[in-house]
Amino acid sequence: MQDLKSMMREHYLKYASYVILDRAIPNVADGLKPVQRRILHTLFTMHDGKFHKVANVVGQTMAYHPHGDAAIYEALVNIGLRGFLLDTQGNFGNMFTGDPAAAARYIETRLSPLAREVLFNPSITKFLPSYDGRNSEPVTFPAKIPLTLLLGAEGIAVGMSTKVLPHNFVELIEAEIAILEDRPFEVLPDFPTGGIMDASEYDGGKGKIKLRAKIEVKDPKTLVIRDLCYGTTTESLINSIDDAAKRGKIKIDSISDYTTEKVEIEIKLPRGQYAEDVLDHLYHYTECQVNLVPQMILIKDNLPVEMRTKDILHHHVDLLLEYLKAELQLEEANFLQSIFEKTLEQIFIENRLYKHIEESKSSEEMYTTLQKSIKPYHDLLARLPEEQDYERLLQIPIRRIARFDIQKNQEDIQALEKKLTKTRGHLKKLKPYAVNYLNSLITRFGKDFARKTEIQQIATIDKKAIETKEITVGFDPKTGYIGTKVTGAKEIACTNFDKLIVFYKSGVYKVINIPEKQYIGKEKDPILFCGIADKKTVFNVCFQDPKTGFSFAKRFIVKAFILEKEYNYFDEGGKLQYFSSDHEPTLLVQLLPKARQKVSSVQYEFKEVAIKGVAAHGIKMAARPVMEINPCASASKK
Repeated sequence: MQDLKSMMREHYLKYASYVILDRAIPNVADGLKPVQRRILHTLFTMHDGKFHKVANVVGQTMAYHPHGDAAIYEALVNIGLRGFLLDTQGNFGNMFTGDPAAAARYIETRLSPLAREVLFNPSITKFLPSYDGRNSEPVTFPAKIPLTLLLGAEGIAVGMSTKVLPHNFVELIEAEIAILEDRPFEVLPDFPTGGIMDASEYDGGKGKIKLRAKIEVKDPKTLVIRDLCYGTTTESLINSIDDAAKRGKIKIDSISDYTTEKVEIEIKLPRGQYAEDVLDHLYHYTECQVNLVPQMILIKDNLPVEMRTKDILHHHVDLLLEYLKAELQLEEANFLQSIFEKTLEQIFIENRLYKHIEESKSSEEMYTTLQKSIKPYHDLLARLPEEQDYERLLQIPIRRIARFDIQKNQEDIQALEKKLTKTRGHLKKLKPYAVNYLNSLITRFGKDFARKTEIQQIATIDKKAIETKEITVGFDPKTGYIGTKVTGAKEIACTNFDKLIVFYKSGVYKVINIPEKQYIGKEKDPILFCGIADKKTVFNVCFQDPKTGFSFAKRFIVKAFILEKEYNYFDEGGKLQYFSSDHEPTLLVQLLPKARQKVSSVQYEFKEVAIKGVAAHGIKMAARPVMEINPCASASKK
């Protein structure tokens, strides 16, 4: 059993590591998942400037990708739809409607100019054997733009997932220039589906995005949706509107989809409904507004790491400087080699050193003779000649020797030396060189990638406000029924969010939801009050304590309650003498007659009683027991 557990643990860890590193999570270095990298590498090896059938590309990519043609085809179509790295021809589907691409044999693709410019340089790319060992594939591309943020990414691995939102090409390049120049910067997402974005809580990829579809009010009775929220389609959006209409959240007369290359969904409203009033309901109840929460988990140094936009950009700037430095060093080495070869060739021809080897009888003798004849000129060379250099001299044809132009050769060497000096200058000032390179990318490609998503603050929708409806609740004291479907002597005007409070003569009260029809009466316990539990109405109560016979007055507001639970609003066992919700009533209090007492009644002002909680005992109304309490002319008994 222990061996089985160890084996399962080991195999599961291997599987989890494979899914995380080699399938679902993109590498921060070039922003690509393995399948995407293999597709682009295949297209680079196939590139001849012409379009290739996608079926052919998929087939050749299978030499690098072990997971079948379906995964390759789907990934290639997704890259093509983004429009950055691939030129496409044919039906690649529609990201707005969700319509699928045509079959692989009918559509064609090739690398875009941007991809050829920023992705490939085999001289500085690390390669590893493919899954079957027959080919070599790149570990990562030396990507000179932050594809991680440009393309965005989604993936579910074992125990983790990633969601990187796409950003704008020009803004990302400008942010990297700002980093190189040590200036502050900010980058925000930009979605291919457009829309209106509130990124005030984005927090560099650790927060969230509020995104709205762009809705045009065509006329008071017509709305037209022009942009979608990222991650939705016209079909899913229309379904969400239909569902909201069925639930009674919005009212529409008709909805028509005219989407082709641009989104156009027309909504007609019925009588009594107007476009400006319906907008908030569309945003709240349908996919016209969504919240996106990024989760930027990427592979860095062969480990999954959670990053922010600024971390990704700073890391990529460091990589960019490495790539540019490596390319400049290769360029420097190539110039040095060209200068060396031309100088050596000039020495060989100008000094007629080829004459020394005319009488050599073997290859070894030719090499020896040539080495001796070149030795006096070593000071004119940047390095000592090697075997391949001698071999190259020996292979110069007679025609070239005869037509050799020393002056032209000197001019070529001087031109190469100028280029060498320029390259070495770039190496000394690498950051300014990188800034110039990035600016050249904006100049060449920036006009093709304008921002599509509009940035603005989006006000929070008050759910209660848009759902509030005025209703009338009927109450029939004779039958004890209350509700929206009850017709009674009393009507209560309220909203669907209100609660109802009911007071009984016995000293009990309770709070209920607004029903369609509910029995709230009690046998031998009349209802004194039924109204809105608004947590601000002041209730005035007088009751008699059965133990002492004295009467007490209290004023209270019911602020807290549990629905349907019964509470007491005066001491249990007491006798109610007065109940009212009037504002500061004045009472006429009849005192119990007593010998030698001339005062038989007093006027009682409720405004003198402090407002407290419903559980308060109250204050004594008089020094003698009270026989009867009646409102003065200005008060009314409830």
